[in-house]
Amino acid sequence: MNIFIRKISEYILSLHRYSKRIIAITLDICLCVVLTWFSFVLRLEELILFKDLNYFLILVSTIIAIPIFWLFGLYRTIFRYPDLSIILTILFSSFVYGLLFFFIVGVYGIQNVPRSIGIIQPMLLFFGIIFSRLGLKYVLLAPKYTKNPRNKKNVLVYGAGEAGRQLVIALQNNPEFKTEGFLDDDAKIHRQVLLGKTIYSPLKLGKLIQNKNISLIFLAIPSINRNRRNQIIDYLNKFKLTVKTLPSISEIVDDRISISDIKDFNIDDLLNRDEIKQDARILGQNIYHKTVLVTGGGGTIGSELCRQIAKLKPIKLIILEMNEFHLYKIYEEIKNLNKNLKIISLLGNTQDQLKLERIFQTFQVDTVYHAAAYKHVPLVEENICEGVKNNIFSTLAVAKASVEKNVSNLVLVSSDKAVRPTNIMGATKRFSELCMQAICKDNKEQTTQFSIVRFGNVLESSGSVIPKFKKQIKDGGPVTLTHEDVTRYFMTIKEAAQLVIEAGTMGKNSEVFVLDMGQSVKIKDMIYKMVKLSGFSVKDKNTPDGDIEIEIIGLRPGEKLYEELLIGDNPKKTMNSKIFKITEDYIPMNQLKKYLVNLRQLLDSNDAKAVKNLLFNVLNLNKSSSKIVDHIYVEQSLSKKFHNELDLVKKDDNKVVKIK
Repeated sequence: MNIFIRKISEYILSLHRYSKRIIAITLDICLCVVLTWFSFVLRLEELILFKDLNYFLILVSTIIAIPIFWLFGLYRTIFRYPDLSIILTILFSSFVYGLLFFFIVGVYGIQNVPRSIGIIQPMLLFFGIIFSRLGLKYVLLAPKYTKNPRNKKNVLVYGAGEAGRQLVIALQNNPEFKTEGFLDDDAKIHRQVLLGKTIYSPLKLGKLIQNKNISLIFLAIPSINRNRRNQIIDYLNKFKLTVKTLPSISEIVDDRISISDIKDFNIDDLLNRDEIKQDARILGQNIYHKTVLVTGGGGTIGSELCRQIAKLKPIKLIILEMNEFHLYKIYEEIKNLNKNLKIISLLGNTQDQLKLERIFQTFQVDTVYHAAAYKHVPLVEENICEGVKNNIFSTLAVAKASVEKNVSNLVLVSSDKAVRPTNIMGATKRFSELCMQAICKDNKEQTTQFSIVRFGNVLESSGSVIPKFKKQIKDGGPVTLTHEDVTRYFMTIKEAAQLVIEAGTMGKNSEVFVLDMGQSVKIKDMIYKMVKLSGFSVKDKNTPDGDIEIEIIGLRPGEKLYEELLIGDNPKKTMNSKIFKITEDYIPMNQLKKYLVNLRQLLDSNDAKAVKNLLFNVLNLNKSSSKIVDHIYVEQSLSKKFHNELDLVKKDDNKVVKIK
């Protein structure tokens, strides 16, 4: 029987929507015929034959019913998921139908038709349509519910508020999950029943897991603060459960995600602090009714900058990006986010100063956010010359072009790795800051206001460890960690973008702005939390039978154990208590030019070692102990060594020289 129903369901679902509408209309016509006959049976209290029916009455019923049901949208409804709104639609349309039908039969009258039929038939038709739609739901959803009934997961929903109620309603149509009840902190509603599900105290979770075989918890508490959420997560971590979460209220309000979306766990919960929020009025100072350009607009920070800027109503948003696919992707997203905004997508390299000047002048750019950079520490270490060329000389070109074309505001997106850098990426970011500062100080007559913004690692950005850890956990481990004691500062993508925008309203003379990011996060602790939130346990000395092992692989070239956000010892407060301003020492432009000329020559000869030494000397840093891993430089060095030793062999015709 199930196989037969499944085949019918698959056939109906494969039909074009117009064919499905024809089936629904045909079904309703049949109901009009059958229920008109049945109304006579009920009224006359005797079984009559179809041939004895009044066919004019059937025609009247059909002519009234089908147009009314069509106008009320009954044939545009997806009957696989009937809810209260569909029942109300059927009720209203049946009520209108009943009035007209009663007027014709009960008031005007039809020969040989009892007037009470005008009441009985519409009532029967109302219930007939409802039961027919419920039957359709069973037929169409039966395959989903009968394929793997044993694989259903028993779940609890944490939170009996509005989000929890919506989630339970959504789960009713999901064949993968069976909701066993609610968990809620409010003792007043414990043991009460909501949507047919009992509300339990979280303290009874252990018994519920045993008695009801719970394997999954849905967190449906999007409005609580992060501290309380972390407390709940820490409690759930005591049990071997998978935790999934609804999005936060801010994500729902920002239209970035819908209430029905569920994530494995909320990445933002890995922070040990609440998200820092900025004032929208302040954010809009350099954006509202202005022309704004974002370099590297397809990257993690650049794309989020574009999203935030689009909400602040600029006249134009210009997205400059070197990667064609990333440019197309962010253009399509922003276009859908703000249909009234004029978006200009430009392919180009930010090292080209002449092109930048042409762009700034052509579009009369007011504000520039320079987010274009190579930021992946290991990749930049393996491609030193390209990393230096892109990060430093693009900043130089953007800054000079901004001054030349009188751009009002320029904001450089920097990094915490610029503080006493031990790697090439951090050194290039600090050198970029020096370029900004030197150009600002050297051009005292210029009107461009310069700002530099530093922040820590961004959760789930491209190149972040978080996506890598998630994949490793999903694959069953091991999760690779460079060092047991490595720590990092983290922030959300939204925080990072808003910090950049707000700092841009404060800066004038290349001040450095940093965010108070609370306590740094120990990466090992983060891995433990991620593993537990995924429903697994860490395999270590204390739990040798655990699921996921952590493998220590050692620090990568240029990698720090601890990140810092400040250089100066006296950071000053700003209008935002969470943002600090630092005025740092800089290198005058006449001196910096010499370094830049030398740097350009070394880049042209691809002398990665000399480039690295020059950077560290200019920044007054201790010589890096990490070896050069630049691929081209290493290959060239090996080739040069080979040829030198080969020359020694050729010079000595009478001796055998061993080549090491």
